[in-house]
Amino acid sequence: MFDLDKWQEILSTIKKNKLRTVLTGFSVAWGIFMLIILLGSGKGLENGFERQFAGSARNSLWIWTGRTSIPHNGLTVGRPIRFTNDDYENLKNNVQQREYISGRFNIWWGNQLTYKNETHSFGIRNVHPEFKYIENLKITEGRFVNELDLQDRRKVTVISTLVRDVMFKADAAQALGSYILVNGIPFQVVGFFEDESRNENNMRTIYVPISTAQMVFSGGNRLHEISMTIDVKNMEEARQAEAEIRSRLAAVHNFDENDRRALGTWNSFESYLQMRSVFMGIRLFVWIIGIGTIIAGIVGVSNIMIIVVKDRTREIGIRKALGATPFSVVSLILFESVLITTFAGYIGLVLGVGLLEVFSGIDAPFFADPSADFGLAVSATLLLIVAGALAGFVPAQRAARIKPIDALRDE
Repeated sequence: MFDLDKWQEILSTIKKNKLRTVLTGFSVAWGIFMLIILLGSGKGLENGFERQFAGSARNSLWIWTGRTSIPHNGLTVGRPIRFTNDDYENLKNNVQQREYISGRFNIWWGNQLTYKNETHSFGIRNVHPEFKYIENLKITEGRFVNELDLQDRRKVTVISTLVRDVMFKADAAQALGSYILVNGIPFQVVGFFEDESRNENNMRTIYVPISTAQMVFSGGNRLHEISMTIDVKNMEEARQAEAEIRSRLAAVHNFDENDRRALGTWNSFESYLQMRSVFMGIRLFVWIIGIGTIIAGIVGVSNIMIIVVKDRTREIGIRKALGATPFSVVSLILFESVLITTFAGYIGLVLGVGLLEVFSGIDAPFFADPSADFGLAVSATLLLIVAGALAGFVPAQRAARIKPIDALRDE
């Protein structure tokens, strides 16, 4: 058992060598401090990255048209490709991996919203009901566009909470059910939404049933984009789904399926996996740097304990001559090493977590909420305790092997 006398002896030894103990402890504290800060910063970058993808489903596929750049079946380049409602129905009914799907009809002019004396310019997105799932929209009150709105071509709109506050101001509590003018045409507000990614462009937007927009804004059956989520488990399946869609649309519109200018696509699943692999590399790099810093501190502790053993050679010899067992000598050196390492490590841990808490409210575009979880803090502390024991083990073994007669001859 570790008695009070040994506690007093260790504390006395530490007091006699204050500067050496402080410098040794600082190296350990700095190591764990840097590990926590690096891991917290890495988490902040990862949170910022995840938030960028929160504005849309991670398995979404976006498709838009352009002009042909490759001759095909006797047709020259520069031919415009245009989506219609038939393309939406084609993909909806024939793509097996499809989960949610929506067309999009864009209005390139006006975009003026008016309520009483308030007139502002906001984005108008004309979509199908399933677009809510593709964009991960959070409906805070009311509802989103539904199938009846499409069938009856209802003049209804879903607006963001930002648009509500700007347009209705003091009347915001009565906004639901009220009418606003969209490019001079009255639409009833049936719901409010928020964007998970906190993207201001997405928040400066309203949604209108696509069939209504095509009717009142002279769109005919025209679509400018088609977006969907696809049920895939890996990159290969995602690319296969995209290739199938390109082939299907190329056959309908008579263009080369490899013509990237005729048909543009963005596969968020592929982009997400690529970014995840980048962050896995960053996480590994952070761990290597952090653990390397801790090891440097632990090596410092080991070197200091070697010096301690050398300085106390005569004392250890006298102890052994008086009957001290090798275990008692080893435990004395080991406990001193563990005590310094654990105390210094705890200080570094507290300072690191405290600094992360100070910056936890950071809300930058690609950096958000840097933090180190409780499990990580406990693991780091246990790592330090084990490392402290290992750091003192070699010097302790050396002390245990000292022969009393040789120790008494030591100068």
